[in-house]
Amino acid sequence: MGIFDLLSKEGRAKSNLERSIKRANDKFIQSPDRFAALERLREIGSAEALYGLVRRFGFVYDKTIEDEQEKEWVLDTLASLGDAAFTPVKKYILEGETISYPLRVLERIGSPEKALPVIDELAAREEPGYTRHPQKKIQFLTWLGEWKGAPPADVAKRIVPYLADFDETVRFTAVDSLAHQKDEAAARGPLLDALIRPEEESRRILVRIAEVLADAGWRVDDTPEHKQGVVKLLGSSLPEFGLSHEKITRKGK
Repeated sequence: MGIFDLLSKEGRAKSNLERSIKRANDKFIQSPDRFAALERLREIGSAEALYGLVRRFGFVYDKTIEDEQEKEWVLDTLASLGDAAFTPVKKYILEGETISYPLRVLERIGSPEKALPVIDELAAREEPGYTRHPQKKIQFLTWLGEWKGAPPADVAKRIVPYLADFDETVRFTAVDSLAHQKDEAAARGPLLDALIRPEEESRRILVRIAEVLADAGWRVDDTPEHKQGVVKLLGSSLPEFGLSHEKITRKGK
């Protein structure tokens, strides 16, 4: 930007926006100074300014209470803007690394008809399989488990593919999320398949699947494959945890 650009109204506005975005996302300045920049971005209100607000979710300030206060303020501010915040929030969910807070904004400003396509696009970018940094999958699976904005069947079918993810924590999070989005048609069969999958070596995952099936009262012996696999598994791997084939099948009758 040249000197004459800086002297123009547009130039000054652009410079103010860039300076505010930089200060709003500078973790090394004091919280009051960062708050002032965040407030300026809200006042500017353009898509670029609101994206600068969303970016505040992307780092952790070393003073925990102030960090949380800033993020909650940004969350409430973006939610209050409704549709104006949708595109910047969507962009960050798809491109950013820390998305727990942006997803909370999404659930407050987006109907299921608007939110689910965002989740589908995110899932397409974060497919089940190997990744060096699975945290983003864990964050959105956790959010899906807690989300009450769509029918459980619609949510569960988006969680199910991650039962076979490469990462053990991702798989466990998927099981735990299905415990909160109980839809038998969408979840029971895949959970049983995951339970008897020969490749699954995580004991905590096996135990959690058995608990989810028992708590939901879903049958585990309606096909020969499932019955044989569950009996074999519970007869060798899980009794020490107080789970039994009889307990699960009795609840399913």
